[in-house]
Amino acid sequence: MGNQVEKLTHLSYKEVPTADPTGMDRDDGPRIGVSYIFSNDDEDVEPQPPPQGLDGGGSGLPDGGDGPSLPPPQPYDPRLHEVECSVFYRDECIYQKSFAPGSAALSTYTPENLLNKCRPGDLVEFVSQAQYPHWAVYVGNFQVVHLNRLEVSNSFLTDASQGRRGRVVNDLYRYKPLSPSAVVRNALAHVGAKERELSWRNSESFAAWCRYGKREFKIGGELRIGKQPYRLQIQLSAQRSHTLEFQSLEDLIMEKRRNDQIGRAAVLQELATHLHPAEPDEGDSDAARTTPPPGRPQAPGLEAEDRETVVH
Repeated sequence: MGNQVEKLTHLSYKEVPTADPTGMDRDDGPRIGVSYIFSNDDEDVEPQPPPQGLDGGGSGLPDGGDGPSLPPPQPYDPRLHEVECSVFYRDECIYQKSFAPGSAALSTYTPENLLNKCRPGDLVEFVSQAQYPHWAVYVGNFQVVHLNRLEVSNSFLTDASQGRRGRVVNDLYRYKPLSPSAVVRNALAHVGAKERELSWRNSESFAAWCRYGKREFKIGGELRIGKQPYRLQIQLSAQRSHTLEFQSLEDLIMEKRRNDQIGRAAVLQELATHLHPAEPDEGDSDAARTTPPPGRPQAPGLEAEDRETVVH
């Protein structure tokens, strides 16, 4: 059936009742639906690999020191390890990670050098190969506030990095930010919150909420009924991309972070295996099933079979 919905096999989740998260939102509208707890969560639940060197490489020997030595660590290169993607709410682009030629926005720095680039209210992202990206809010005095292992804590930036390289990511989301002082207040007001007191699924959602104040970043912050309004557009090549659909920004962020954790090569291989088991012949209709490059809204009349829908 042409309209049959196909679920991605790697998404494993269960339904739980949605609670109205507490926080600083002033919108008293109803929040109806269900919240989905994914079995594979981010670094706040899943154990992370041991901290790596400043260049993002691994250690030279496996645990215990037995067996052959591993290849020497390679410098962390976002273009090799990260997935180029855009996020759309209906036809509006609300997030974009692009490696366009000449762009230095995603360059990474050692924690010590990153301190020289941070200003209070900035969003900071720590990245390393095969790890979930870790987000934090810089609050001044060399310190950040971040959600780590189910608790909001105040740490020195160098400690929060755990040896990973980092960057300022104020421009990834395209929402209008709050004032720097308001961002810092939002972050500091939740220091010490843990477990059931939390309204965010991961460090990115918490940090982004502090900066933009939008309840969409909170657990159960949106309706989950009707057509999926969010689209994650993954860039496969210079001219081809693939689109996944979601009912909430919360769920989309979970998938985007999973892609960052498994890495670009694994994501491309997964999509190639799952969606296109064989290369289409020239003239095959499948060859035209591509979506616009990031930054260009998708045509409103695109047929449903040109996208893969992920139901949440």
